[in-house]
Amino acid sequence: MKIDDPALLAEVTEAFHAYERALMADDVPTMDALFHDAPTTNRYGVGEVLYGIEEIRAFRKGRGGSPQRRLGRVAITVYGDSFATADAEFFRENSDRRGRQTQAWVKFADGWKVVSAHVSLEGSTH
Repeated sequence: MKIDDPALLAEVTEAFHAYERALMADDVPTMDALFHDAPTTNRYGVGEVLYGIEEIRAFRKGRGGSPQRRLGRVAITVYGDSFATADAEFFRENSDRRGRQTQAWVKFADGWKVVSAHVSLEGSTH
């Protein structure tokens, strides 16, 4: 199995950054388009557990936008020709507390889509 084919890595990296731009702009249609439209798509957030794309969509419509943040380190790896992971650190505005985001991406006929996502904030270190 080939890991990190340059062309595929570029595709996933672009999809990852397109999602980040949409998240910061509260562009719900773009966020929805980048998540796989299926009941098997899941997202665990800082305060929510969402099973299926319909729960994810309902959450996005009701939250009124994501807290603004800047990305820290991002690690994207492509395995073979249709699966990738994206792991990112982020920092919310006016906070030094590090957040973490993991996404599993699958390449479908209509492009790369998130099939699973997890977002968390680091807890206390003492």
